[in-house]
Amino acid sequence: MSRFQLAQLNVGVTLGPMDSPVMAEFVANLDPINALADAAPGFVWRLQTEDGNATSISPLGDNMIVNLSVWDDLASLNRYVYKSAHVDIVKRRKERFARMEESYVALWWVARGHRPSVDEALERLAHLRTHGPSEHAFSFRQPYPAPDTPAASAPGWLGDACPAE
Repeated sequence: MSRFQLAQLNVGVTLGPMDSPVMAEFVANLDPINALADAAPGFVWRLQTEDGNATSISPLGDNMIVNLSVWDDLASLNRYVYKSAHVDIVKRRKERFARMEESYVALWWVARGHRPSVDEALERLAHLRTHGPSEHAFSFRQPYPAPDTPAASAPGWLGDACPAE
């Protein structure tokens, strides 16, 4: 078992206030989608207020919401995001959120048991936006293995020894 878990942050600029008609369907789906995440294999933790979600946390200004969670591994998060009912929410993002030119998702490894703060998460996103994917912050498109992953298990490893050695 890895000593690390995967943290993820995604941010979005809503096309209206959370109580506006444009956001009504999104808001109506928050509890079911959050329950789906909470029950998903590999789910560990998510940022939430007493309301059970994080939509009232707006560290980057009005109409900017954050989603911050921790998962056992990248495969667990990927299954939830792209292979569950959550994917229907992702497919309709353009209906509710402004298009962002910059990265709006950051992934990074945290020590097992660590719960990242919003400030820590925003720093990781800023680093990804400034420096591109690295071990410090990366994306689904260019993931990095957990720091304690054996080289033979890391993505890109073919399992063949170099014939020159």
